[in-house]
Amino acid sequence: MSEKRALVTGVGPGTGLAVVRRLVAGGYDVAMVARSADRLKEFEAEIPGTHAYVADVSEPIQFDAALDRILSEFGAPEVVVHNAIGGVFGNFMQIDPAALQQNFQTNVMAFLQLARRVAPFMLDSGKGAIIASGNTSALRGKSNFAGFAPTKAAQRILAESMARELGPKGVHVAYVLIDAVIDLEWTRKAWPDAADDFFIQPSDIAEEIWHVVHQPKSAWSFNVEIRPFKEVW
Repeated sequence: MSEKRALVTGVGPGTGLAVVRRLVAGGYDVAMVARSADRLKEFEAEIPGTHAYVADVSEPIQFDAALDRILSEFGAPEVVVHNAIGGVFGNFMQIDPAALQQNFQTNVMAFLQLARRVAPFMLDSGKGAIIASGNTSALRGKSNFAGFAPTKAAQRILAESMARELGPKGVHVAYVLIDAVIDLEWTRKAWPDAADDFFIQPSDIAEEIWHVVHQPKSAWSFNVEIRPFKEVW
């Protein structure tokens, strides 16, 4: 096992897997967390240096048990990327309030739970990086995003609070805001007439996360926004 260890939540076929691949290419062993056991096992078999840990991050007891296993079996990570995401769309009159609460659990509370478990190890070593993959909704609340935007805005503010606490102690916290439609099978079906350059590529997101994780201490970023060159903003 490599001396460099990372942990990524929300490892699916898009951004999560791309981040895992980039970290492995850079010499990290990676603990992957997601709900789908079958998919994680496929990734683990395909990519050397990866380790599958099945958990629903929105379930605190289940997630905590997975973190226990990671810390005891895999070791404390020096890089953590919280990519797990929960969302439901509709205006504030249409959404089920319970769905908003569930999304808050995934996007905010799981991020808090994760950071609280890994930060002490990073503080002991005087280094580390905690990254949240964000979304445009962290900055604005459109009508049909009432079940999603409040959670991403809270996630960004939580990350900022963590950054102000941990940064002076040598631990880099950053929020990588993705202002784009990610190129995935389902998004291609949702935007069938869109040109290739309409989408943002998961591998390019991963490259930027890699860059942020490895910034020199004299020039750390917190708010990082990425978007395709044609995106209106």
